[in-house]
Amino acid sequence: MKKRIEAVNDFVIKFANVNGSGSASANELFAKAILRMGVPVSPRNIFPSNIQGLPTWYEARVSDKGYQGRRGGVDMMVAMNPQTWEADVAELEPGGYLFYDSTRPLPASSFRDDIHVIGMPLTEICNAVYSDPRQRQLFKNIVYVGALSVLLEIEPEVLEKLFGEQYKGKEKLLASNVQALHLGRDFASEHLQAPLGIRVQRRDRVGSRIFVDGNSAAALGCVYGGATVAAWYPITPSSSVAEAFQSYCAKYRVDPATGRHNYAVVQAEDEIASIGMVVGAGWNGARAFTATSGPGVSLMTEFLGLAYFAEIPVTIINVQRGGPSTGMPTRTQQADLISCAYASHGDTKHVLLLPEDPHECFEHAAAALDLADRLQTPVFVMTDLDIGMNQRLCEPFAWDDSRSYDRGKVMTAEELEAGKDFGRYKDVDGDGIPWRTLPGTHPSKGSYFTRGTTRNAYAQYSERGPDYIYNVQRLLKKFETAATLVPQPVLRPAARPTRLGVIYFGSTSPAMNEALDVLTEAGIHIDALRLRAFPFPASVAQFIAGHDKVFVVEQNRDAQMHCLLVNELDVDPARLVRVLHYDGTPITARFITGDITQQVQQVQAGAGTSQPQGKERVS
Repeated sequence: MKKRIEAVNDFVIKFANVNGSGSASANELFAKAILRMGVPVSPRNIFPSNIQGLPTWYEARVSDKGYQGRRGGVDMMVAMNPQTWEADVAELEPGGYLFYDSTRPLPASSFRDDIHVIGMPLTEICNAVYSDPRQRQLFKNIVYVGALSVLLEIEPEVLEKLFGEQYKGKEKLLASNVQALHLGRDFASEHLQAPLGIRVQRRDRVGSRIFVDGNSAAALGCVYGGATVAAWYPITPSSSVAEAFQSYCAKYRVDPATGRHNYAVVQAEDEIASIGMVVGAGWNGARAFTATSGPGVSLMTEFLGLAYFAEIPVTIINVQRGGPSTGMPTRTQQADLISCAYASHGDTKHVLLLPEDPHECFEHAAAALDLADRLQTPVFVMTDLDIGMNQRLCEPFAWDDSRSYDRGKVMTAEELEAGKDFGRYKDVDGDGIPWRTLPGTHPSKGSYFTRGTTRNAYAQYSERGPDYIYNVQRLLKKFETAATLVPQPVLRPAARPTRLGVIYFGSTSPAMNEALDVLTEAGIHIDALRLRAFPFPASVAQFIAGHDKVFVVEQNRDAQMHCLLVNELDVDPARLVRVLHYDGTPITARFITGDITQQVQQVQAGAGTSQPQGKERVS
């Protein structure tokens, strides 16, 4: 008898569509319906970088345990694209389910013997009801959602309520979508065997968590963090950060009495101009940021070097994508670490924040503005396409209204008038951070010349070696201070003592959380440390020193985090084991589990069965 995958609230369903067919909204409706039934779901939209015509996929992970990362493998494929048919069918797990449009019969060779095939004449159904070609295409997506609601036991009332919210005040659109939904439900109820082995049952496991994308969260974090200036140039996948910021400012930053807009959003002619505007605004005392991606950072490096050396607060939200060059604009990677950490020529080092989800995008965007002011330097928020453009379940945003912005060391007119010594680039507190003044603070005191050339501690032009060494050593001291101010790593200790560790960060975290559970069940115990920032706090070096082998999991080809750890901490490279995923799709729990398991087995085989005295067996 053919195997059949059986699972309640624990499966992966993938939709294979054509870009521009209107499928995205229908697939999102499907995911939100499961969410409304109290079941955690994590969707990901994998789409091409053209407008329409190429393949697109939408993958939804349904997980009672609340896993938010990709698992790997597909339990049900909704195959709506003939161009990718062969690859889509091949991706199915044995015993999985293939749902397709059977209007045109396919030969038996198009299927696999170890999967369950569900054919439904979607095109025929829509052609019989709708005369307009565009309606036929759009409503075909809703029809298959209706059929899936029967096959997977998704409550139709939930879908209808979602339609009601989406088309409030547009009764004609509401009625037509509900009609298409029930066309699919009626056919499936009469002609298809339901339910399948995979299905959805109502739960209460979402709680107070919210469903939001990282770009919107980062934009809101900038609003709450006090940003008043945004300058940007459109680039995938970061454009919606600036668009969301403008939308939020229009709601929260307009004086109700005068109608005055207390913000400025400028779409510049290119990335060079946008970072220049942000540097100018930061020098003038405004909290300013830009949003971009890897190619934009490449263009911004000269201004970033100026901001670093002239010590001007700047925040950059880098929504990373596949590179180099144009690369894969609509795919995700963690491949800008080195280019951002050392952006610009000469000896430069920049602060990087590494959020794991939209909640931390909100928190880190606000924190970046504080850190930029406190440290008087560029600060990067290193999100990526997976976090930025996909909606994710996360903890609600929280903000303490009594929280005051950290503007750092800004000398006041009163202090200047009282004769306080002002050396713009002088370290008087031992932390490497000098005092600054804002333009116009005092009519005759506290002014200085902002330059990108070398100078002495009082901002006077100087090419003397001792002055240069003093300045760059002070900047290094400031970077060390930054390590104590950035978000600290999060430790997840293993259930039992182990000499194995793993380091991970950012969008790798959701898949890593599941992989650690799977590894533990398999008897492989690993202490885990999630990095949240660069420079690395002292605890990172201590973690590495406390383990014989430390896996470094990241989504790029060149092991960039591995390089930073070796370069910055003087770590023996032999201690660090690379786990690299870089095909442009988000990393999966199965990839992490498989790679680490294989390497642990190799370590065990090389070490034999004997263990060092007083230490646990490597596991």
